This record gives sequence, C-alpha cells and structure tokens, in this order.
Amino acid sequence: MSTPTPTAADALHATSLGGICLCIVLWIRAKTVSQEHRGNAERRALFVGLWPAMFWLLGDAAERRRRPPARFRRRW
Repeated sequence: MSTPTPTAADALHATSLGGICLCIVLWIRAKTVSQEHRGNAERRALFVGLWPAMFWLLGDAAERRRRPPARFRRRW
C-alpha cells in the first residue's frame, strides 16, 4: 500500500492551522507585555488571525482544481 503524497492543498491547509496557532500564541503573548505596547501586540495577533481563512480557501481552490469536473465523475 502506498502512502499518499502531500499536495499544495495539504500544505495550504496545514499553513492555515499553523496560522491559528500563531494567532493564539501572539494573543497570549500580548497579555504579558506592558500596557503601553499591549495595543500593538493585540493588533498584530488580530492581523495574523485573518490569515487562516485565506490559506484554507486557497487550499480548497487548489484541491478543487486537482479534481475532475463534476460532469466527468462517476455517480454511485
């Protein structure tokens, strides 16, 4: 049995999950900085939090592009 090879869609989905983790780490770190720098740190965490949705949708688009159109797929 062969193992499936990772594709660009898999890499983009993994990047999306990594972006969620990075956002959480930055948000927790924002709570540890001084009050004068906290606003900037929270904005950075929120900005990074916008990335996962984009990477997930790019992964879905790459996966959809790899599959044949629906009219050529067999229906069971």
